[in-house]
Amino acid sequence: MTGPPRETLVLTRRDVTRLLGVRDCIDAVERAFRMHAAGAAVPPGVLGTHVAGGGFHVKTAGLLGDERVFVAKVNANFPDNPARRGLPTIQGVIALFDAEAGRLLAVLDSIAITGLRTAAASAVAAKYLAREDAGVVAICGCGEQGRHQLRALAAVRPLRRALAFDADAAAAARYASEMAAELGIEVAVADALATAARASDIVVTCTSARRWLLGRGDVAPGAFVAAVGADHPEKQEIEPALLAASTVVADVLEQCATIGDLHHALEAGVMTREDVHAELAEVVAGRKPGRRSADEIVVFDSTGTALQDVAAAWLVYSRARASGAGLAVDLGGEGGP
Repeated sequence: MTGPPRETLVLTRRDVTRLLGVRDCIDAVERAFRMHAAGAAVPPGVLGTHVAGGGFHVKTAGLLGDERVFVAKVNANFPDNPARRGLPTIQGVIALFDAEAGRLLAVLDSIAITGLRTAAASAVAAKYLAREDAGVVAICGCGEQGRHQLRALAAVRPLRRALAFDADAAAAARYASEMAAELGIEVAVADALATAARASDIVVTCTSARRWLLGRGDVAPGAFVAAVGADHPEKQEIEPALLAASTVVADVLEQCATIGDLHHALEAGVMTREDVHAELAEVVAGRKPGRRSADEIVVFDSTGTALQDVAAAWLVYSRARASGAGLAVDLGGEGGP
């Protein structure tokens, strides 16, 4: 990396949304997983802590290709925020550093990046693990992440129909109307998750559930399941028996074993770490096979990794510099009273 300015770019949610498209984010995240498999990345790390009503996590990773950058993301997650305070569930920042000299290149709002990169990882996994003709998807959880997930999946598979399920029926109805208009496909409200899942080629769970809601008998042969919601030990979306009966691919094995749905399968004694088929990076790099048969059920345990964050943040930063977006601030200046 040569010649970046000394100032730090501050990039708002609006900046990120304008500069980061779904397809470009998918490509960037796929490349980051491939670099990780090749040893050209700083391995992802995570630290979490809980407080009353929510918690905080810190995720870190870096890319060591031509860009040589490192990120630390700090996110707050307070599920009651929308109803109680009119605030987003997730709030936070991403700090993007030059990994050669340690310069702080940018501070970015994390909400848009977190939403897009999470969905991008599901799309990358679906590219390798879902059937090529997968056309029907069930979305469990009709918030913003559910919207990102459907957009991203539509970029990698020929979707023709979506089934929307949410504990809040009104939220599912709004989702169905909005996403049908946006994507030009049929989107219907599902009365029960199990019914929707059994009728689908792809199932996405993106909720804050504390007990599993998708069971072994709820998924059709050949389905691909993206389990997105479990990102700390108390959250769970997938029945351990379903994981044990499926081919499991983790985003990061150790992280999934600690905070993902895999954690609950290990605790229940129905799986071991050795039963996990692969990490996503191994599949993307061709070291482990992706889908191996039309009837195979594949579950992607997606706990979220800063590999995704650094890929998306670097793309946003590069485009911001090229377009003049953002506010340049000299954080090391001598200003002040």
